[in-house]
Amino acid sequence: MKKTLQAICVTGSVLALTGCVSSMPVGAIITDVELPIAASANGSYSKTGEATCVSYVGMVAKGDCSIETAKKNGGIRSVTSVDWHYDTILGIINTYKITVRGN
Repeated sequence: MKKTLQAICVTGSVLALTGCVSSMPVGAIITDVELPIAASANGSYSKTGEATCVSYVGMVAKGDCSIETAKKNGGIRSVTSVDWHYDTILGIINTYKITVRGN
């Protein structure tokens, strides 16, 4: 009986942790990464636009991190690249920034 209970607990733990896979590098204490989203063959650009949003403890989130908002903020009509920056400390304050480059 005891071995069966242990097996059930281990199996449950493994299944519960399978949803913890992330598509980006995440630090347990601090994360400060910049990742590419998209790029075109034309690498030259003359304008840069940014859009930012923030979340607090995963409970409240606000802002507009869309590519359209970043284009609008930079006066960009054609996009050459889009990058994503993520910054967090202990998962308490999470800042997301989209940077769009283009002409």
